[in-house]
Amino acid sequence: MAGIIVELIISWILLWFICKKHLAVLGFTPTKTRFLNLLFGFLTAAICCAIYYMSFTVFVNNGWTINKVFTGQKMAISSWWTFISVLYEELIFRGALLYIAIQKFGTKAACIISAISFGVYHWFTMGAFGNPVQMIFIFCMTGIWGFMFAMTFAKTKSLYLPIGLHFGWNLISTVVFSQGPLGNQLLIGNGGQKLGGILSLVVFIFQVFVVPIITYWYLKQHALKKQQHADKEQQTANKRIANSGA
Repeated sequence: MAGIIVELIISWILLWFICKKHLAVLGFTPTKTRFLNLLFGFLTAAICCAIYYMSFTVFVNNGWTINKVFTGQKMAISSWWTFISVLYEELIFRGALLYIAIQKFGTKAACIISAISFGVYHWFTMGAFGNPVQMIFIFCMTGIWGFMFAMTFAKTKSLYLPIGLHFGWNLISTVVFSQGPLGNQLLIGNGGQKLGGILSLVVFIFQVFVVPIITYWYLKQHALKKQQHADKEQQTANKRIANSGA
């Protein structure tokens, strides 16, 4: 938690001295729309992540065993650790630095820079540096997701949606299916066969693209509703002007 506080302090300093802005530009203030963004992101990523891991059971009959020593307290601690790790990464890659980059280079260029940085960062956190094949796969996956996170911040002007997406996937992957640095959590895989051939490719494509595609659709709908609302307000204003002139 101390690291998050330090990040916030550094973020404020950077925003103030470079852009003369406060932390409010990162969209921390809770609103109904931001809460719905958070909920949508969390549920979308969590459901897709669960489908991804359960596909191994469907396709190659790999099972999962409930960890009998995994208590509610451990789940709470693991979930909190996961949330903090997500918040830590979001403040680095989708926080003040991305906001500043958007102001300096434009949205598209800034999001690409953020995505590349996010991909390279995971070479080290996932221990893939030095293994070219793993580096390519990890860079593609985390880079695409990093671009998605960055665009959701740019489009919504808030961290709520990227945090929801990021936390939803990481929580299910790490705490439910035990795929992470915390070791055995709620479900423990029984091992067995690995996916191969076309199935492996299909599952990989699902893992990489399904959440970004759904999020793209959501952002398009969000932009459409925003435009319709703006058009309605403009029509109302025009009617008022016309009536006052009459």
